Amino acid sequence: MDQTVNLWPLLGIAAVILGFLLRGNPLLVVCCAGIVTGAAAGLDPLAILAKVGDGFMKTRSLSAALLLALLAVGLAERHGLRERAYRWVQDIGDATAGGLLIVYLLARQLSAALGLSAQGGHPQVVRPILVPMAEGAWEKLHGKLNAAQRARLRAMCAATDNIGLFFGENLFVAFSAVILMHAFMRENGHALDPLYLALWGIPTAMFAFLIHAGRLAWHEYRLSRAAQQEERE
Repeated sequence: MDQTVNLWPLLGIAAVILGFLLRGNPLLVVCCAGIVTGAAAGLDPLAILAKVGDGFMKTRSLSAALLLALLAVGLAERHGLRERAYRWVQDIGDATAGGLLIVYLLARQLSAALGLSAQGGHPQVVRPILVPMAEGAWEKLHGKLNAAQRARLRAMCAATDNIGLFFGENLFVAFSAVILMHAFMRENGHALDPLYLALWGIPTAMFAFLIHAGRLAWHEYRLSRAAQQEERE
């Protein structure tokens, strides 16, 4: 009996890595990687198209949920949510952009560890609330941001949400990755409790928090130095 394993479908992973390195459109990269994987697995074009359609039908409710969230956030922004967040943080005397993002990072990690992953996110929190608050805290101390500084600060806001969610949700016992590891270990003769696996994610989450908090502090220091040099010039 031939037990040869076909490793060619792993070319799809290489396609994803290459696409992201080339900064391609994420949706296009994933679609191309799926086509590469299907072709490497020996599927005909119609079978690949059927798999893509089946995946779309199974996740169509997610698109509807995101659309409803965007509609709600757009309505709140139209009624001054961003402006209110900007003005509110400027009323806090000692608030800094780096300190604000560090507090959000901690809150995001803790809430994700409790299974409250939807309490943050780019469309519902980062864009309408966190970004204007970070910009308000910065401009209160250092003056107006230029285009490059604004783009970098917004990127750090988005990265803070991503890191907090990624390393926080691994501490939740019902998270899909923890359940997957539990099932895999059990199938291979290692009966480990999901709570045990989740607890082993704590050191990683702590180091992720410390490293990114240091990056945020260094980022604000660099921006402040650049602002001071512009003032001298």
